[in-house]
Amino acid sequence: MSACRSAIPARGWARRPFARAAEPFLTTKGVGTGTGPGLSMIHGFAEPSGGRLRLRSAPGEGTSAEIWLPVAGAGLPLGEVAARPPEPPVLPAMTIQMVDDDPLVPMNGTALLEDLGHAVVEAASGAQALQVLREAAIDLMIADRAMPGMTGARLIEAVRAERPGLPVVLASGFADLPEGRLAGIVRLASLFGQDDLARALAASLDLAARLVANPGGA
Repeated sequence: MSACRSAIPARGWARRPFARAAEPFLTTKGVGTGTGPGLSMIHGFAEPSGGRLRLRSAPGEGTSAEIWLPVAGAGLPLGEVAARPPEPPVLPAMTIQMVDDDPLVPMNGTALLEDLGHAVVEAASGAQALQVLREAAIDLMIADRAMPGMTGARLIEAVRAERPGLPVVLASGFADLPEGRLAGIVRLASLFGQDDLARALAASLDLAARLVANPGGA
């Protein structure tokens, strides 16, 4: 294994935001100050490569980040071509609603979606999301699972009752979802890159079309 290390002395993260450092969309910066690539994307690169991202931080002491990657072995024999993963689907431009109670969380998600050519409308709660959905032309919804009041799963259930054809994605996907109408929901893992996001959008469009064509199952 080989490592690349970066350190910032004399500064550090507080315990609560540091525990969420590798979550997608998380930033501690203010609006308009830029977000960089995000630790979740770095983690998403290191893990599939057989490596890992190691973070250490303490207020007043500093922060260090290490990326550990395996040393590359011999290349392919001459004439052989490595299998490439399929390209992410190219989708038509959509207006996508992102729902999360933390105002900082959607910032990176908005950047990723806009880079894919989509417009983004944000909502801070399930109730607000439903109100916006009734007033605006929303093509797809991405909802965070863990929200106070109305959770992402309950919001999606309400959305399917009002607009059964609306594609939906549940972020921070966990296994503890109610069965029934939510059994076939498209989930987005807690760590993902832009290609993963594009595939989740495509999967939700496909699932919504199948649910409309066959309301009794996906």
